[in-house]
Amino acid sequence: MHIRTSGESLTDVSGDVQRWLDQTRIATGTLSLFCRHTSAGLLISENADPSVQRDLLLWLDRSVPQDDRYEHDCEGPDDMPAHIKSVVTGGALTVPFAAGRLLLGTWQAIYLAEFRGQSHQREVVLTAIGE
Repeated sequence: MHIRTSGESLTDVSGDVQRWLDQTRIATGTLSLFCRHTSAGLLISENADPSVQRDLLLWLDRSVPQDDRYEHDCEGPDDMPAHIKSVVTGGALTVPFAAGRLLLGTWQAIYLAEFRGQSHQREVVLTAIGE
C-alpha cells in the first residue's frame, strides 16, 4: 500500500487497510502492517477528535526537538528527529480481524505517522494470515 504524505502529519489509513483486507477474502485472522521507512511510523490512536493527533505530534516535537544536538543530519535538520520519532512510535502493527472486519475499537484508527517536513511517498506492507 502506498501513501502520499504532506509533511509531518498523521494520516488515517484505516479505510485503505480495510479495502485491502476485503480483497483477500480472509474472514478471520491477524493483519500485519509494516512501514518500510525509518523516518515514518505506524500507530493506533483515537479517531474522533483531531486534537488528539495534533497533541501527539506536539508531544513528539517537544520530546524530540529539531536542533543542532544530533550528529546525523544528512537530509536536513528534521532527519534525525524523524528517525527517533519512528523508533518511539514503531514501524509495525498487528491488528486482529473477524467476519472480514478490522477489530479496532469504536474510537480507534490506524495512522501512518510522517515525521519529515516534506511530503513523501510511503509504503506499508500488509500481510493477512487466517481463514
